[in-house]
Parts: sequence; structure tokens; C-alpha cells
Amino acid sequence: MAKKALIVKGGWAGHEPDQVTVIFDRELKSLGFDVEISTTLDSFLDKEKMKALDLIVPVWTMGEITKEQAAGAADAVREGTGMAGCHGGMCDAFRQNTTWQFVTGGQWVAHPGNNGIEYVVNIKPGSSPIIEGINDFKVVSEQYYLHIDPAINVLATTPFPVAPGPYDTNGHLDMPVAWTKFWGKGRVFYNSLGHHADVFDIEPALLIMKRGFAWAACMNDVGSVQL
Repeated sequence: MAKKALIVKGGWAGHEPDQVTVIFDRELKSLGFDVEISTTLDSFLDKEKMKALDLIVPVWTMGEITKEQAAGAADAVREGTGMAGCHGGMCDAFRQNTTWQFVTGGQWVAHPGNNGIEYVVNIKPGSSPIIEGINDFKVVSEQYYLHIDPAINVLATTPFPVAPGPYDTNGHLDMPVAWTKFWGKGRVFYNSLGHHADVFDIEPALLIMKRGFAWAACMNDVGSVQL
């Protein structure tokens, strides 16, 4: 029986939710998922639907979520539905909702230098089958500075500072780019890449995302997943 994924898209158009959804829909289907695409956060209120899902994929930057909608998503993950997303579509989704931030493991606070910064993504070997066989790579995009949950399992990092800013005086740090965590019975995966859809033209960026979907949905042999 095919696994079921729900993509919930919306919010700020600058993060290209329509274009990102097309890519995620394609990659999920290549993994064998039945995919439903929703444009309303009220999807999270349908308890039976949420319970039947294997994976929630939020593609929704900023905006507002009600207490009940956030609880619906959190409860589904707690009971075993996976969650996987990227960039602002998951960890800059609902800035006022701490339940969402607690589930996802982090919250965007800045992107020093804005879009167009060249930076390296450093893979953390042995951290997860999601990054098996993937080497460090460079991107030109926004470099996300996030406030993070200390419970996350970090799969990849990026060095700060690259662009100048008042945080420079803190010295070098390695900011998580990709991570996994658990929420109750559910698995959560996040990848901070994805300011625009074309970042997924970079093969390792897309492969990490695809394997993250597979891992969050409890698929077997995640490390063998290829594009």
C-alpha cells in the first residue's frame, strides 16, 4: 500500500511555494507516495485525515496559524505522522506559534547578507543515512541563522560569519543546515536550503531533501535513495 503525503502550501510568495511544491510533488511520487496538495491550514483540523498520513510537508512561509491548526499538526506527528520541509516553508512558517517551533526544532531569525551569499554546506559524516555518500558542497542563496532546539540531530552545518554583521564579535560558529528530531512517535526532518526553488537544481541539496522525506516517513534503506 502506497504511503500518503500531504503538502500544505501557501504564505509568502517570495519563497516560490508553487515552484517548490512542484519539485516536492515530483520527488515524493518518485518514492511511491500518493500525494495530496492543500492550500489551507484547515487541513490540520481533520483528525482522521491527519492520522492516515505518513508525511506532512509544509511549504508555508510566515502567515498565521491558529492554536487549533498547530495542535492538529503537532498531534498528528506525536502519533506517528512524519514531517519534513525546508527553508522558510517550515522553520519560518508561523513566527508567533511556539508549538510549531517546538515540533520543527528551530526558527529563522536572520539571513546576513540576504540572498546571493556563497557559502559551503559541511556534511557531518555518520550522523544519518540521509547524508550517506554526500560530500560538502557550495550554494549561492540565503544563509539561514536559526534559533535551534538542542535536541536536534545535526546532519550538516554552515560556517558563520560569511557576510559581515554585529554578530561577528562572537567569532566562528557552525550553524545547523539540516537536522532530524523526534516528536512523540513521529520523525521530523528540516533542511534550511530553499530560498528559491532553483537551489534544488544542486543535486546534493535535492538528494538530502528527498532522503529526508523518506526518513521522516519511516521508509527503509534511506541511504540507498537516489535522484
